Amino acid sequence: MGIKLKLDEKVDYRAFQRKIMERFCAIALIAFFLVIVLYVLILQQRVGNWIVDLLKFFMRIEEEEALLLYYYYFREYKEVFFSVVMIAVFAFLLWQLFRWMTRYFKEIDHGIDALLAEDENEMHLSPEMMPFEKKLNTVKQTLSRRKAEAQLAEQRKDDLVMYLAHDIRTPLTSVIGYLNLLEEEPDMSVKQRAEYVQITLDKAYRLEKMIDEFFEITRYNLQQIELSKDSIDLYYMLVQLSDELSPVLAARGNSVVLKADENLTVYADADKLVRVFGNIMKNAASYSYSNTEIVITAEKTEEQLTIFFQNKGETIPDEKLALLFDKFYRLDVSRISDTGGTGLGLAIAKEIVSLHGGRICAASENEVNTFSVVLPAS
Repeated sequence: MGIKLKLDEKVDYRAFQRKIMERFCAIALIAFFLVIVLYVLILQQRVGNWIVDLLKFFMRIEEEEALLLYYYYFREYKEVFFSVVMIAVFAFLLWQLFRWMTRYFKEIDHGIDALLAEDENEMHLSPEMMPFEKKLNTVKQTLSRRKAEAQLAEQRKDDLVMYLAHDIRTPLTSVIGYLNLLEEEPDMSVKQRAEYVQITLDKAYRLEKMIDEFFEITRYNLQQIELSKDSIDLYYMLVQLSDELSPVLAARGNSVVLKADENLTVYADADKLVRVFGNIMKNAASYSYSNTEIVITAEKTEEQLTIFFQNKGETIPDEKLALLFDKFYRLDVSRISDTGGTGLGLAIAKEIVSLHGGRICAASENEVNTFSVVLPAS
């Protein structure tokens, strides 16, 4: 959108117009001056004398014979002769004007060719062509940016294939392995068989969940999600989520502290918002120090509602903060295992918040990580 605004800005062509007007006026003045000079010379017979001299020189004849030729063939038709000379003068001057103007078209043509050049050097035109120069450079920058975005999209597509191959293969390999064991050992005890079947089923459920997440992020990217907004009791939603995640949190001695107005409400899609807050809290639980609190606070103004999720954990470097909401990014690569997530949770949260017209961001300092979700107040 920013590029489009730059291209739509009102451009000042006055310098270019002034240059053309100056050249046109100069041509007109030269033509007028030549007409006056020729007319005066004709009145003073100077042109006639020149013609007689030219006849004598080129035809090798006497002056009297040259004068006769002049009177019969030139003087009798001096108006026609004068008109032809004037037309020739005007044609020559107009040709010079058009030739001068064509130089600008050549500059623009070279500028268009430069748009396809691989180098990132800015193109430079004549000073009076500054508006065209700015537009061409803006277009070149836009094309370069789009090319980079296309390359990034291609890279992310390759990443998708890589993550699909890696993440889906792990539970699938386990499913195949346990099924082989069940097939190869028909005399296995009922207890052990039931244990293997349960493990296989858990792996299959995990595989199904991962595939669902891959399809879900694709749907959000294609903007195929319709929001069903309503007034939501935000405080109750956060309390309910905290209770649902308490078993996960209790395993590491973590707990949730909610600091918000009990009458806090928001106009949004409840199911989608639950997914956002749930993903953030699961992420906080995964990367919090043991026996620490996850603090949730909320602030509301007339324009927006901001919900903060704060946990104590390792400080996240700035270069990694910018990647947290990218698809398939995991903060800790060591968690890429049978129990690790797909890396889509925060990416899905970002897409949902964006659909609501809000934004999501993260900050980390002094072993305190803060995720903030900003939503329109109404």
